[in-house]
Amino acid sequence: MRKVRFGLIGFGAWGQHHARAISECPLAELAAIVARSPDNQAEARRRHPTATVVAEVSQLLAQPHIEVVDVVLPSHLHFAVAKEVLSAGRHLLLEKPMALTLADCETLEQMALTRQRLLAIGHEFRLSSLWGKVKELIDSGAIGEPLYALIELWRNPYRTGSGGWRYDLQRVGNWILEEPIHFFDLARWYLAGVGEPESVYARANSRQAGHPELQDNFSALVNFPRGVYAVISQTLSAFEHHQVAKVTGTHGALWASWSGAMDRTFHPTFWLKHFDGQKVAEVPLAKASGEVYELAEEIAMMARAAQGEGKLCATAADGKWSVQLCLKAQASVDSGAVVRF
Repeated sequence: MRKVRFGLIGFGAWGQHHARAISECPLAELAAIVARSPDNQAEARRRHPTATVVAEVSQLLAQPHIEVVDVVLPSHLHFAVAKEVLSAGRHLLLEKPMALTLADCETLEQMALTRQRLLAIGHEFRLSSLWGKVKELIDSGAIGEPLYALIELWRNPYRTGSGGWRYDLQRVGNWILEEPIHFFDLARWYLAGVGEPESVYARANSRQAGHPELQDNFSALVNFPRGVYAVISQTLSAFEHHQVAKVTGTHGALWASWSGAMDRTFHPTFWLKHFDGQKVAEVPLAKASGEVYELAEEIAMMARAAQGEGKLCATAADGKWSVQLCLKAQASVDSGAVVRF
């Protein structure tokens, strides 16, 4: 299989990981990078000397050999840049959140459909050897019919992001869209067999005096059909990075755990246990798990899909659902009421 030529828009902290993953993927070639600041441009040229480094999106899209564009920018820029990429007829890998409004998500979904371009959303947890194995076991009937899911994260505070964008609601949208969006996506994915979410009730608070909008502690209860429900919970008031997913069913349970000093560590501790109703067994995992590893899988998936091999792990429809879940959860936090879909 030949190499698919990628263009990367964004060379910040996470964008640099994307650049590394593309350049290391045997199915991909990092052909061009958009980096706005002179310092980032210099660093991009140093690390990736064979890639063309430019300052503007239009300069990258003017290069006809670019097949897939990977967008890794602050959240408020996703919609405008994604529109530009799709208008140029390129396949698009777009970091989460897909956009900050449901209407913008629908616009991007329709554009990709009309132009027959791939639009993948960066819910890379679906490609994890750990979180993906949970889904595989659920679908195999290992716990019977799923009844309940808990996805929880205990971590240190968010990075500020370039220019402090992650701490500015005009640019981040809200903090539920920043990381809990992954957990809403996992819950919906794990419980897909019972149908789509029906309602959400959420609570949040802040430890930062004068900034109640920066919600350090967040929890939501998502109701699915037939009385099935999921609990999503996160705190940014803690230390290190510790995530669990627990799913119970009519005939058993699963407990997945991941821990690291930071979220992007190459050396995490992780395990998965299965209870079949009588005994507990640890489930072997084929590969290391973590954002940096799942990112590599995501790039390979996109390269294969661009050549007509395989399918996307998270589509525009999935990205739109995840944004809707986050926006409804924020509406519930603001109103104190259950919000229905």
